[in-house]
Amino acid sequence: MPATFRGVTIWFTGLPRSGKTTLSRLVAAELEALGVDRIEVLDGDVIRRTFSAGLGYSRADREENVRRIADHARELTESGTVCIVAAISPYASARARAREAVGDFVEVHCTAPVEVCAARDTTGLYAKAMAGEIESFTGVSDPYEIPEAPDLRLDTAGGDPDALAQQVVDHLALRGYLVRAADELPAA
Repeated sequence: MPATFRGVTIWFTGLPRSGKTTLSRLVAAELEALGVDRIEVLDGDVIRRTFSAGLGYSRADREENVRRIADHARELTESGTVCIVAAISPYASARARAREAVGDFVEVHCTAPVEVCAARDTTGLYAKAMAGEIESFTGVSDPYEIPEAPDLRLDTAGGDPDALAQQVVDHLALRGYLVRAADELPAA
């Protein structure tokens, strides 16, 4: 029997290369395997090239990017879709406004030290930022405000990605956004 679900936005936040995209894809695959048929993944890198093309990396532009993502996520969530967002979203105030705008919102902080994220970077952006060649690079020359009380905080530096994704799915069930066949109790 497929799982039943209701609309929610799962918002992965963290430094660049902290595992947001990897976990968002794993969670989407797990939900699909459970029979959830309304899933939309909004990846921050793709959004930057499409929906938010033209925005820079000033604080105002970063906040506008998060606002645009949140507006789209709200529409998807209200339509009954499980919306999975993977976006750095470095400022606490912008994430708080996103939570307020969306309503049904689960914030997942992917945490890994800058050194681990830099070691994962195959694009060379961290090296360029650390050499001063890139301005306003989150975690190096621009701040990342660590969430004080996310719904989940996942250590992506050493955690098994599949197990971390399962924690997110379990949290959705705990919050009532997902009911898996195994979660249903037999009638007495």
